[in-house]
Amino acid sequence: MTTYAEIYRRSLADPAGFWAEQAEGIDWIRRFDRVLDDSRPPFYRWFVGGVLNTCWNAVDRHIERGRGDQTAIIYDSAMTGDKRWITYRELRELVARFAGVLRRQGIGKGDRVIVYMPMVPEAVIAMLACARIGAIHSVVFGGFAAHELAARIDDAQPKLVVSASCGLEPGRIVPYKPLLDRAISISRHKPERCILLQRPQAQATMVPGRDLDWQEEMAGAEPVDCVPVAATDPLYILYTSGTTGQPKGIVRDHGGHAVALHWSMRNIYGVEPGEVYWAASDVGWVVGHSYIVYGPLIHGNTTVLYEGKPVGTPDAGAFWRVISEHRVAALFTAPTAFRAIKKEDPEGRLVRRYDLSRFRTLFLAGERCDPDTLLWAQAKLGVPVIDHWWQTETGWAICANPVGIELLPIKPGSCSLPMPGYDLRILDENGADVPAGQMGAIALRLPLPPGTLPTLWNADERYLQSYLSRYPGHYLTGDAGYRDADGYVFVMSRTDDVINVAGHRLSTGQMEEVLAAHPDVAECAVIGVADELKGELPLAFVVLKAGVTRDHEVVRRELVEQVRDRIGPVAAFRLVAIVNRLPKTRSGKILRGTMKRIADSTPWKMPATIDDPLILDEIAEALRSLGYARQASRLDG
Repeated sequence: MTTYAEIYRRSLADPAGFWAEQAEGIDWIRRFDRVLDDSRPPFYRWFVGGVLNTCWNAVDRHIERGRGDQTAIIYDSAMTGDKRWITYRELRELVARFAGVLRRQGIGKGDRVIVYMPMVPEAVIAMLACARIGAIHSVVFGGFAAHELAARIDDAQPKLVVSASCGLEPGRIVPYKPLLDRAISISRHKPERCILLQRPQAQATMVPGRDLDWQEEMAGAEPVDCVPVAATDPLYILYTSGTTGQPKGIVRDHGGHAVALHWSMRNIYGVEPGEVYWAASDVGWVVGHSYIVYGPLIHGNTTVLYEGKPVGTPDAGAFWRVISEHRVAALFTAPTAFRAIKKEDPEGRLVRRYDLSRFRTLFLAGERCDPDTLLWAQAKLGVPVIDHWWQTETGWAICANPVGIELLPIKPGSCSLPMPGYDLRILDENGADVPAGQMGAIALRLPLPPGTLPTLWNADERYLQSYLSRYPGHYLTGDAGYRDADGYVFVMSRTDDVINVAGHRLSTGQMEEVLAAHPDVAECAVIGVADELKGELPLAFVVLKAGVTRDHEVVRRELVEQVRDRIGPVAAFRLVAIVNRLPKTRSGKILRGTMKRIADSTPWKMPATIDDPLILDEIAEALRSLGYARQASRLDG
C-alpha cells in the first residue's frame, strides 16, 4: 500500500506527473496541453488548454454511468421540519431548468451572479446552474448586512442576484429582501434582475420590472445543456475579509478545483462514492462551496444540506439525529459546534440515544481546535477526530490526517501534516526556516497545488501585495505556528488583524472603521480575545471625544448596534470598553498585541517603546470589568 509519506514526496518532486494522474478522475471535453504553466511566476496555472464543465462532473456524469437514482442531496431543515431527498436525475432536471432561467435573462459565460440565499436546495441549484452555463457565481452568506452585500455587488458587478424572501434562525425569521433592496440602493452597480424564492415563512415585496419569482420562472423554463469552459476560467468568486475593510474576491477556477476536490474526498475524508457525507456549514462559506456542494457531488457522494444549529434545534442531540437518520459516514464541522454541544450536554448523554454505527470519522476545521474539545468528542463518539487546517484562499486542506490513505497518529492541538502539493515552511522575520518547536510565520512555497486561488478578482496587484510580497516565492498564510520533531504542524494564531469568530474570519480593522464613524468616538482599537465557545470574540477599546457627556451605557449599545448593522450578527460583537486613552508606542502605533495578552491572561512584558506605561493599568481595569485579564501577569524586562 502506498503511504502518505510516499504520496507527499512525489507531489513535491514531480507535481506535473502527480496531478496529471489525479486529473484522470475528472471528465474532460478536451484534455489539457500542460499540467502546470509556470511561464509567468508567481501567476501559476493548472491544466492549461483543458476544457471541461464542472456541473457535468458534479451531476450529469453520474446519471450517464447508471447512478441517476442515487440520492444526491438530502435536505434536512430542523427549522421547519421539512426533508427532501433529491436524486442525481432530479437534480439534473432542476439545475438544467434554472440554467434555462438564467439564459433567458441574458446570463452567459463569464457573467457574474450573486447568490444571497439560506440553506435551501435552491441555493445549490443556483450555484450548479451558473457552473452549467459558464457564469461565475458569488455566494454571499445570508446573515451579512446590506452594507457588506453592497460592497460585494460593487466588486463583482453581477447582472443578476438570486435570493430568497427570508432565512430562519431559532425563534425568529430574518427577512432577506429588505437587506437586498437596501444593498442595491446603496451600491454603485445596479443588477438588472433579481430572482426571489418565496418561502412560506415570509413573503417578499417584489419590485416591478426588476424582481422575478423563482417558481414562475422555473415553470416556463427550457432546460439547457452544459457549456464547455476552459480549465482556467473562473468558476466562482468568494469574498473574504480584508485588513482594509474592503473584501477580497478569491477566484476559483474550474479545472484545478475539480481535480483537487475529487482527490480530497477519498484520500482525506475517506469516503467512497454513494456514501453519505455531511459538512455542517453554510453555502456562504468556503466549506459550503467545497464540501456541501462541489466535492461530494463531483465524487458521487450523497451530501447533506442542513438548515439548523448544533444546539437548540431542538437540543444538543441535533447532529446525532442527522447522522443516525441519514446514515452519515463522515461529518465535517467547526470546533465551535462541538464546544456548544459539550456545554449543553457535558456527559454526552444525548449521543447514546442514537444509532451512530455507520459513522466513521469526525473532521473539525474553521479555527484551531483546543485539545479538550477534540478529546471530549473522541471519547463520546468513539471515532477518530481529525483537526485539519485550510483557508478560503486554498479551497481545500493545507494540513490534514489523510484517513483515506492511512490514519496517522492523532496529536491533539495539531492539524497533522501537509497535504500533497503544499510545500509548507515555518519562517522567521528574515525568511529563514526555523527549527522544530520554534514559532514562525507559516508560508507555502510556490506554486500552490491545484484548487487554490490563482489570483484575486480584478486585483492581481492586491493578490501580490496581500499574499506574495512578504516572502518572495512563497504564499503567506497569515497564520503563525510551529512544527514538532515529527513534522506535525501546530497553527497557533493569526499574524494580521483578522480574527476568527466561530470559524468566520473577520477584520478588526473593518470593525474599527465602523466604530470610528460614530459621532462620539475619537479613536478605537479592536482586538480578538479568547472565548471558550467561539474561539475568539472582538473586544473594542473606545476613546470618546472631549466634551461627550452622554451615558456610557447608551454609547455602548449604539456602538454594538452599529457594528451589527454594518457587518452583521456574525461578528458576535458586544464587548466595548470605554477608556480615556489607548496605549501606544512613541511613534503612535497602538499596542494591540499587549492588550490582547493582558485580556487573555497570558504573561506580558512592558513594551520598551510605550509612551506612557500607566495607561496599561487603566486597560487592565477596563478588561477586568468585562470579565477578562483576571490572571494577567507582567514579566520583568
